[in-house]
Amino acid sequence: MKKIRKLKLAVWKFASCDGCQLSLLDCEDELLAVAGAVEIAYFPEASSNYVKGPYDLSLVEGSVTTAHDAERIQQVRKQSKALITIGACATAGGIQALRNFADVEEFTRIVYAHPEYIRTLSQSTPIAEHVKVDFELRGCPINKQQLLEVVSAFLHERKPNTPPHSTCVECKLRGTVCVMVAHGTPCLGPVTQAGCGAICPSYNRGCYGCFGPKETPNTASLSQQWVQLGVNKEAVNQAYRSFNAWAEPFRKESLPDA
Repeated sequence: MKKIRKLKLAVWKFASCDGCQLSLLDCEDELLAVAGAVEIAYFPEASSNYVKGPYDLSLVEGSVTTAHDAERIQQVRKQSKALITIGACATAGGIQALRNFADVEEFTRIVYAHPEYIRTLSQSTPIAEHVKVDFELRGCPINKQQLLEVVSAFLHERKPNTPPHSTCVECKLRGTVCVMVAHGTPCLGPVTQAGCGAICPSYNRGCYGCFGPKETPNTASLSQQWVQLGVNKEAVNQAYRSFNAWAEPFRKESLPDA
């Protein structure tokens, strides 16, 4: 009987906190099922085992922050039949993309005793700005069920089914009262992609935008609503500068003249 070849899966890390890789490890039983369908050829967070490429599927966590990163992601792309970016760092530059709005050289002078030894790019950028990406999975960290859905979709050569709607829909589904309407609490839920299950609003806190912008977000309208709630324009702009600060809709809305 002919042996069926397992698809080779690789997991790569760039500038990040490892949270999205940990979400993959947190799949536990589900991960065992995935392991039965694929060969985990490269995943340093989980195993020292290493199988040379090429790879059928690569999951990439983290942003590009150094010249070495920029070179390495090109090599990863060449070795990968399909490449999926996972998490806010890989899809939107991450929290480290806050450097993009300031002077990196000034930061290094303040933080490091010998800034001349620091070799870094002036910006932290998402993987898609450097290579072709087949799918972006948002979140800080990612939703593990969404991750399993995306991996399954690529294994079966179909389109992944992840929600394009806002966090507000998740609030409705779980019966959570709108914190903006009921309490006047500023919330990024109307412009943020669903994925977390609306955790923060369920605890009477506004959404922080961990999953980045939804499809066609009306950030200008939401910002105007925040101002009507008494939030000053500077605070409104800063609210968009967090995990997904370099995602285009959030980046544009965070500019002082937006």
